Amino acid sequence: MRGRLASIGAEESLLSEGWNLILTEPGACAVPHDIPLSAQFTPAPVPGTVAAALEKAGLFDRENPEPLNTRDAWYLCRLFDAEPGEAILRFAGLATLCHVFLNGQEILFSESMFTAHEIPVTLVGGDELALCFRALGPRLSEPGPRTRWRPQMITPAGLKNFRTTLLGHMPGWCPDIHAVGPWRPISLVRRNPVSIDNVSVRAVLDENGVGRLSVSLHSNAENPAMLLRCGGMEQPFEKIGDSHYSSILKLADIEPWWPHTHGAPRLYELTLVSDGVDYPLGTTGFRRIDVERGADGDDFALLINGERIFCRGAVWTTADIARLPGTRADYEPFLRLAAQAGMNMIRIGGTMAYETPDFFGLCDELGLLVWQDFMFANFDYPRNDKAFLGHVHAEVEEFLHGVQASPSLAVLCGGSEIHQQAAMLGLPVEFWSGPVTDEIIPAIVTRMRPDVPYVPNSPYGGAMPFSPNAGIAHYYGVGAYMRPIADARRADVRFASESLAFAHVPQLRTLHRHLDVPAVHSPLWKARVPRDRSASWDFEDVRDFYLELLYGFDPARLRREDSELYLDFSRAVTGEVIEETFAEWRRKGSACNGALVWTLQDLLPGPGWGVIDSTGEPKPVWYAMRRAFRPVQTVFTDEGTNGLDVHVVNETDADLDVELEVVCLRDGKQQVVSGSRAFKLAARDTERLAATALFGAFFDTTYAFRFGPPSHDVSVARLRSLADGAVLAESFHFPCGRDKALHEAGIEASLGRDGDDWFVDLRTDRLAQSVHIDVDGYRPDDDWFHLAPGAMRRVKLVALSGTESDIAPAGEVRSLGSSHRVVLSG
Repeated sequence: MRGRLASIGAEESLLSEGWNLILTEPGACAVPHDIPLSAQFTPAPVPGTVAAALEKAGLFDRENPEPLNTRDAWYLCRLFDAEPGEAILRFAGLATLCHVFLNGQEILFSESMFTAHEIPVTLVGGDELALCFRALGPRLSEPGPRTRWRPQMITPAGLKNFRTTLLGHMPGWCPDIHAVGPWRPISLVRRNPVSIDNVSVRAVLDENGVGRLSVSLHSNAENPAMLLRCGGMEQPFEKIGDSHYSSILKLADIEPWWPHTHGAPRLYELTLVSDGVDYPLGTTGFRRIDVERGADGDDFALLINGERIFCRGAVWTTADIARLPGTRADYEPFLRLAAQAGMNMIRIGGTMAYETPDFFGLCDELGLLVWQDFMFANFDYPRNDKAFLGHVHAEVEEFLHGVQASPSLAVLCGGSEIHQQAAMLGLPVEFWSGPVTDEIIPAIVTRMRPDVPYVPNSPYGGAMPFSPNAGIAHYYGVGAYMRPIADARRADVRFASESLAFAHVPQLRTLHRHLDVPAVHSPLWKARVPRDRSASWDFEDVRDFYLELLYGFDPARLRREDSELYLDFSRAVTGEVIEETFAEWRRKGSACNGALVWTLQDLLPGPGWGVIDSTGEPKPVWYAMRRAFRPVQTVFTDEGTNGLDVHVVNETDADLDVELEVVCLRDGKQQVVSGSRAFKLAARDTERLAATALFGAFFDTTYAFRFGPPSHDVSVARLRSLADGAVLAESFHFPCGRDKALHEAGIEASLGRDGDDWFVDLRTDRLAQSVHIDVDGYRPDDDWFHLAPGAMRRVKLVALSGTESDIAPAGEVRSLGSSHRVVLSG
């Protein structure tokens, strides 16, 4: 049962049509009758926000937003189609200070964006429903409980006293679009004379592989005959109290739910049968989650069904910063791309907003683990305010009730950077914590979702909460702090719940359509580049640092002399950094158990943190993450005078017969040494081999000894399946830097068709770095990848919405370091 407070079988109708929005000065109208007839009425979608309604009417520009929390916002609707009689008005979410009126009488005052309300009413026919969202802006300057610190990232400080999202209040990385309005559905519910409600579901996987499904509920029927059905099994309900019933169903040899990188995300339908009538309760999965802390107690590793999982993915922002939508259709494009990229974890951070059960339902289906922060971040929250703490209780319980059957929920976290904020301001350890994250939330979690691990904060653990070598880290050594990539190993990261933030440049077609201005030089471009508040640098400076480090170019000069080439190198470099960093973290012997990239999607089109732009188009870095996150993977690590190691990873549950080949090339084409080995790669295992062990003799693979000029400029590792010869993974190493391996590659490309699918066949006479396939109306299955000479590489083209597949695609292929462009045409 996902997030519904109303009864099973009740008649529920959404109140989504016929709403009008009126903006008034703060406090100008106390009741709906005070609204002047001359006021401007704007049609407003519900669920929705003031920003969404005004934008649809052409009265709001999300790229140049005006404050939306400085005026009162009224939503008015006539319930012409509602029959008179007893009913329940259900408000799933009101942002944020909201008075609700029915026929001029106030029936509700809501102070939290994150709590739902059910109000019994008597309708008379033609009733008027009015919602007044009071201006939050003036309230934010009011004095509140004394605090021990003030964060720099979030303004104003008064936000700590209100239960509302921090989106729109973080200068430098989030547009100032304020969440105001009925952002979640409003519905009218009519209960049946016999009601079933307060349904609680818990699915557990025992260590012996038996699934246990527990369901409890209330029914006011006289001696109801009720059954619980799941997985082809049935179990009657037993009465355990006044109108309270419970059923426990044991399912032997159940198929467990796995993250998709490690197995199948198996789901089972739940059905309640009451007096012969079937009531679907949704789906659930059976899985077991444990946290392993290691011998030193400093580890943080998730064990799913007893198997250690390397978690990788990204931090979710929102499907739309103006609308804050919550339907499956809004979530699906982003979450499917996350799964396609090989991500197995999504984190919803404490600076965002709670997503709906539809989000978790998709993650259940796709096999994506969810790390869920509660919506607390950076502030020293009130400790003794009973009303505030009451809101905390309500929002935590409602959220957990809505996702009680979701197997994807993997970690619950009290909030983001609260401990870090206090520690970085020099406060002693006893100041870091508070009752919200250390007492109230964990007590509710233990009662409602004991199967999900809880951590008080992110980051958390170690001498300092932000020390990456213990517990949970926010790791930006590689990234914001502009450390060399070797720092990813030196920092001894155990688990990074956020990491590797860069200003990722979108594909060229995204810029042409949504930000067609001179890159970097235009103020409009710079406005889209994220930055830390009051910092003298931004995340474009961070990207430029690695462009120079990896390619040897002066970014300012390159930008000035060839802005198009500068953008192509900028598109490539962040992916190269991420691939090399995850190679360090996934190698055999690494202490890292997972890392999530900041962030999954942008809030506006442009060079933001997102690996997917706000239009839903993957950026070049997304393809690099797809390569870095392969469940079956091979990676190089440079071990200096110990040579070049090759690590081969198999996260699947099946043994694989594979062949590993390593080739070193001079001038990107001449083979100077090579070697291969066939072996059985065990399930859930990682192997490490020295490249020279494959060669059978010494070769300076890392150019560490420097006996004369370099013998090669690139090494290529290729992992093949012996079953069918398919290439499972490739990896590249540049002993003297990527700039020494930039070649004028002669790429040959041809279009082909297999059934309804188009593809591109590629060959090259020498190494081609960061090959880009640009075909209008299509998204390549891989992009910005390195292409080694030799065998043909086939890349499938995925048609975008609206593309006529019967018409032959047209486009071009190019690579970094080469002026040669191949035209593709039918």
